[in-house]
Amino acid sequence: MASPQEQGQIYLERFREWIKSMSDDDYRQIVYSPKGILNRQQIKKLAGLSDQAIKKNENVKAELQNLENRLRERNVLPPLSEVGKESLSAPKLYDASSKRNTLDHSRLGKLEAENQNLKVQLEKLQRENVRLKAQVASSRETVDAVNDGLMVFLKCPS
Repeated sequence: MASPQEQGQIYLERFREWIKSMSDDDYRQIVYSPKGILNRQQIKKLAGLSDQAIKKNENVKAELQNLENRLRERNVLPPLSEVGKESLSAPKLYDASSKRNTLDHSRLGKLEAENQNLKVQLEKLQRENVRLKAQVASSRETVDAVNDGLMVFLKCPS
């Protein structure tokens, strides 16, 4: 298994090969417009990089920054937006509530699906209940008719 330094070098080489394989039109396809940068998720997929490689490998980060600057000079990328400048200059702050919100959102989706399934099941059971009540009523009429016939038979002299 490769050491972290060797793995970092492998990722850097992959990234450089990916850069060579791309055209200006290819880059335009993966622009993240709100920030005026290339979409990191797409770069990871297309270049075969890990999340850590694109976020923490200083060599890859520097090469990516240089690439984006060159693409801006050639008017392939739009100018860096204020949001983009902020995201590149400052590290992301940890948001403790984001994990909770994600879990809540996931639970909400599951509960809504379960609720819908229960509504469908309730409607099915209500229809079955109506059907069975009608069947019982029909059977009761039959039993009443048999009982009436039996009563007539019992009242007849033998």
